Amino acid sequence: MRWSFVRGRRRPAAVAARLAVVAVLAAVLVPVTSASGAQAPHRAVTADGLADLPAVRPVMDCAGVTGLDLDGVTDAPVTISSATVVTTGAAPYCEVRGTIAPANTVVMRLPVNGWTQRYVQTGCGGLCGSAAINYGQATTCPVVRDGTVASATTDMGHQGRNDGSWALDNPQAQIDFAYRGVHVTSQVAKAVIARFYGKRPAYSYFTGCSDGGREALMEAQRYPDDFDGIAAGAPANNMVVQNTFHHAWNVLTNRDANGDYILLADRLPLIHRAVLAACDALDGLTDGLLDDPRRCDFDPRTLVCASGQDPSTCLTAAQAAVVQRLHDGATDARGRRLELAISHEWGSELEWTLFVPKAQGETVASENFVTSFARYLAYPNAPDPEFRLSDLDFTVESFWKTVQSSSHLAAMDPDLGAFERSGGKLLLWHGWNDQHISPQGTLAYYDALRDTMGARTADRFAELYMFPGVAHCGGGDGPNTFDVLTPVMAWAESATAPGRIVASNSTNGTVTRTRPVYPYPEVARYDGTGSVDDAANFVPRTPSARPDGDAYDWLGKRLYSHGYQTWCRAVDGSLVCRPTRTWLTAREHAA
Repeated sequence: MRWSFVRGRRRPAAVAARLAVVAVLAAVLVPVTSASGAQAPHRAVTADGLADLPAVRPVMDCAGVTGLDLDGVTDAPVTISSATVVTTGAAPYCEVRGTIAPANTVVMRLPVNGWTQRYVQTGCGGLCGSAAINYGQATTCPVVRDGTVASATTDMGHQGRNDGSWALDNPQAQIDFAYRGVHVTSQVAKAVIARFYGKRPAYSYFTGCSDGGREALMEAQRYPDDFDGIAAGAPANNMVVQNTFHHAWNVLTNRDANGDYILLADRLPLIHRAVLAACDALDGLTDGLLDDPRRCDFDPRTLVCASGQDPSTCLTAAQAAVVQRLHDGATDARGRRLELAISHEWGSELEWTLFVPKAQGETVASENFVTSFARYLAYPNAPDPEFRLSDLDFTVESFWKTVQSSSHLAAMDPDLGAFERSGGKLLLWHGWNDQHISPQGTLAYYDALRDTMGARTADRFAELYMFPGVAHCGGGDGPNTFDVLTPVMAWAESATAPGRIVASNSTNGTVTRTRPVYPYPEVARYDGTGSVDDAANFVPRTPSARPDGDAYDWLGKRLYSHGYQTWCRAVDGSLVCRPTRTWLTAREHAA
């Protein structure tokens, strides 16, 4: 008898098939509740689980959007500078460009033929600075692909200059980047949509990765009524630690007393092959992927050259030590953790070129991340344009001084009670091979969310998906193309919880592998039949034990809590934040 697994429960395939039919029939007509809490009449549901919403045409010409009166829509004046019809792409749309004072550039796309009453706002990466709609891992969402959603994005209050210098003597730009820019954009976009179509969106969504993931969580935490569903990928929610101690460690722990790099990128394939040889088969398949790298107990010292061994086939003792330190993450001189343990997961070694150079004398990306952030953003009202990596002390005192700006820049508050009560749905996701932002941060946030709200409550509105072999926001050797937005939409519109996401690899446009990813902590296991490159041949399993250990025991673990976040204003050229006294400010003085 063939068995089917439904969210970890084993059932005979025939029974599972009957239940699936019943579920489909039950989902044909469902009551739909928006973030406002108002329940709409029963609506038909599509095969994707989305509400079958009738298309709506504009009630005004595209060019007329420039004349809209948007006074009072948000907390500052709005200027619409242009509105023109664009005919390239899946469907023609009205492209709207404007500014929310003082300097938030907004770009919108409004379908001119058949808007299906949904609004999607996209985030941006890095330190932002440009307004370009980027759907990322939502590109294949059907209503995105066919061009029937209205969408928008913002540059978050500044233009260009990804070196951080835009923040110098510009506290309002810092506030807009921290949290305001995304919120006011949602307000303005919805107001324009309401005027253009004669009705507001039935559903509103946000999707973003990296800083876009931080923006997503910031919305859920600070503005819980803005969106019905949020997809937050590889979130940079622990932004301050990430852009100081994490990336500085990437560079400094790989330098010798003379300032030369110890480990160069030509060694990375050797290390990666050794990791796979040691751990690839732990999940029952030798397929080049680690489904949970935390189970891998790789020791880089096994690669140290023996006497007479060809040096191209091994590492020096110093190089092996660097590999271990890069994996483990930043500590002070006494071994106290200044970031979550496991800074870079085993299996991600080929992606380490972000911070391991090809040759001596190169400036790696990690160094630029730190200098851009530490010079202008990390220390409010105390910019230091001459800051160098060597100026960052890996001490407890330095840690608490540095993370003070987490009060407005980080998005680590696990109390999403207001978002849950508004009917919001949250899909967190992260690639296990992320070379830029440690997956451990997302795991820690998800566990803190469940601890804070209670597992039963959290499971009603939040799920986490960990993608084996996927690098930062995409790429990597694992199946790295997937749709994170449709599951959120179905969850919000028909109460259909995601359950799984199918990821794929493609070569020259041909799909070569598909693999399901199940809600954490479930993992995909081959059922023993058919191709290992076909998602249909995998079932969910819940590991009997999670290899968490003491990974979350680090100096800043209390940052995953409620009660230290501040709201800021620009006053006489300075950033002034309230409340002025929290446990975080007290901790700085106690350090």
